[in-house]
Amino acid sequence: MMLWGMARTRLRVTTSSTLWARTKNIYSTKGARYSSGSRSYPNPMRSIVIASVISTPALWWLVNAKDDVTRDDAPHLESPPAEHWTVEPGPSEDQVTRIISQGAYSHLVRNVDGVIRYDGAQLPSNSPCEDHFTHGKFPSPWNEDNTWMTWGVFDGHAGAQTAELLKTELMPFVRHSLSQVKPLSDQESYSNELIQRAIANAFLNLDDSIIKTALETSQSQCSLPEKVKKLAPAYSGSCALLSLYDPTTSTLHVACTGDSRAVLGQKGPDGKWNAKPLSVDQTGKNEEEIARLYKEHPGEEDIVKNGRVLGIMVSRAFGDARWKWSLEFQQDMQRKFFGPSPLTPRYPVRTPPYLTAEPVVTSTKLNTGKPAFLIMATDGLWDVLSNQQAVELVGKWLERGAEKQRSSNPDPGREMSDFSEFANEEDWKFEEKRTTVQDDNVAVHLVRNSLGGNHHELVAGRLAYDSPSSRRVRDDITVQVVFFDAPELKWDKPLKFS
Repeated sequence: MMLWGMARTRLRVTTSSTLWARTKNIYSTKGARYSSGSRSYPNPMRSIVIASVISTPALWWLVNAKDDVTRDDAPHLESPPAEHWTVEPGPSEDQVTRIISQGAYSHLVRNVDGVIRYDGAQLPSNSPCEDHFTHGKFPSPWNEDNTWMTWGVFDGHAGAQTAELLKTELMPFVRHSLSQVKPLSDQESYSNELIQRAIANAFLNLDDSIIKTALETSQSQCSLPEKVKKLAPAYSGSCALLSLYDPTTSTLHVACTGDSRAVLGQKGPDGKWNAKPLSVDQTGKNEEEIARLYKEHPGEEDIVKNGRVLGIMVSRAFGDARWKWSLEFQQDMQRKFFGPSPLTPRYPVRTPPYLTAEPVVTSTKLNTGKPAFLIMATDGLWDVLSNQQAVELVGKWLERGAEKQRSSNPDPGREMSDFSEFANEEDWKFEEKRTTVQDDNVAVHLVRNSLGGNHHELVAGRLAYDSPSSRRVRDDITVQVVFFDAPELKWDKPLKFS
């Protein structure tokens, strides 16, 4: 192999030298010119010969790479006539079901008193989806022999990085914070106020870590790729809605940062389902939030305009560092790491932070033995459904399941040719006449009805859009529904319709 390599090297040198010698004999390069009329020009053959000499090694490779010359792996492109050009039709009814059911889950719960089942579903609009979620069991913060449960939805914006971080890190922060709570007496009782404060502290500590990590990262000795990755959760943002259920006290604790929403469905004496909100949307339209912001930033009357806080819809969120950093640091991060454009000059930044991750935490004691369920969802669902409508839809799903009937109630209305009748935001709201019950998973059932229910043209039309155009007709939607213990809600396996 060594000798052959030397031989090839000699061959290249010899070939180049020989060509050059022959060239010199035929064409002199010393001021060689040719004339045309009264003018003379440089001899073009000089450039040609020089180019040939320089490219000799490449020419040798082409001639001698025999194995490669015999291989042809270039793809063949089909070119059908233009009149045969076609587009995939919109989703069929079966395809709609597959799309909205992809990734859905349903779990029976055996060993946590008070919880019997929960369902979940997620429908992306962004690519990748900016929503994330969590759910499952964990040991009681104070007694590992007892088991608590948790459910959480995280609605990301300006990217999915913050929501993705919350999915893995928020519960560890909450569990650690709860473990630090001391009982009020020797009876080991823990007040709701102490639990609420511990949960709130966990939210604040995690967000503080996100913001401080970005500050420290920018000045660290980390590699540039590592810095970029660590900065991402601070650049983007996320709402957080987290529920924790303590079976020993039958208490449901709900913490909300942002505009995802938790609603409790309870059956009244008249047999009707009633909605009880367990969280309130924290946005620039919430009068209490507006008052809080003005109190924290006196003299800055221009903080909230058109329902937005310096341009952003929510008044509380994780990440979103532009609303928490000083203007100088925003400019520094843009210059060094191509961070998002600073809020100023479009919006005034005088006394940050303007956003907080501190949640509003509520605690609700459930009345065991009475039917109840919890709906948790990102704003993609609540944009089109009211609290009461969502609760009634779950109630109808329960009734149909108990009767072992499928009710699709196809919309007898006209077919749609465009979206012109949905010119305003209010036009997208759910209409009761479009209610349908046809899904085994109640979270999927809510997603379907939020898109148009029994109006297949409307549902399929909204699902026909791909990202990013899909954001014009729907948001990312994440839903979780938890059924609490009651005799009439018990079943041994997920409901199946006949």
